[in-house]
Amino acid sequence: MDNLDSDLLRTFLAVAQAGSVTEGAERIHRSQSATSVQIRRLEAIVGQPVFERHGRGVALSEAGRRLLPVARDVTARLDTALRALSDSTVAGKIRLAIPDDHGRTKLTRIIAAFAQRHPQVELEVTCALSTGFPEALKKGDLDLAIYEVEALQAGEELLSEDPTCWLSALGQDFSTAATLPVALFDHACWWRDEAVRSLDARGGPYRIVYSSQSVSGVLAAVEAGIAVGLLGRSSLHAGLTVVDQTYGFAPTPTSKLVMAGGTAPGGAPLATMKSAIRAAFLGGSPKTESRGDPANG
Repeated sequence: MDNLDSDLLRTFLAVAQAGSVTEGAERIHRSQSATSVQIRRLEAIVGQPVFERHGRGVALSEAGRRLLPVARDVTARLDTALRALSDSTVAGKIRLAIPDDHGRTKLTRIIAAFAQRHPQVELEVTCALSTGFPEALKKGDLDLAIYEVEALQAGEELLSEDPTCWLSALGQDFSTAATLPVALFDHACWWRDEAVRSLDARGGPYRIVYSSQSVSGVLAAVEAGIAVGLLGRSSLHAGLTVVDQTYGFAPTPTSKLVMAGGTAPGGAPLATMKSAIRAAFLGGSPKTESRGDPANG
């Protein structure tokens, strides 16, 4: 007789929480087919279906509802035991830098996932403009950093991409203005350089009426209707509109959010932190091992 193992239970929990096999597979970083095989194996062991098809997703069967609290309890106990036997003895410090504009929600999730695995490791977190993050990594002043670039470099891991575009407040028309009012970032970064390059290529007169060191600052000026601004498409909402063609702007590049490590060798805590970051930005759950600030120097 086959026994239930924790891997099958974790797969079951991922699918149950996601409500679909596809999304559940993404959470545990497996293919959909591999996840389906594990669910079928689980159902063969318990002798009945644990899920029922429900529209495009799945819902727990009666057996699945009975299994759910057991699976949660077993996996939680195993995780607790593993921490007690290994990770709780790991000490030290990780110095992490994350752009201010990525918001508290993602940082909270990252810290919670990491602390659960390595409660004795001190976290030193910098939330600021990411202009100096790459240089701080090179100097050994940081262990891990998240920042935005125009093009990937060696050692940088892509977390997400966000096409840039010129935005304006909905209903605001600057087409009759003699000089186009513009909101820009006030630090030397590739976003500001691309904005100026796009403005110069456009050929018409413009005037910088507002500058800010953050996405939220530039976005506020655009939302107030006092200027157009180059921002990520993720900043677009019902009160804004894309004006690239309206005012004759040339195409602008895509911003890439990346994660990069420092010069010091990593270990189990650093691997756990990277896993927690991937889960926060890419979705899913960490493995066991707002738009961002555009400035990256």
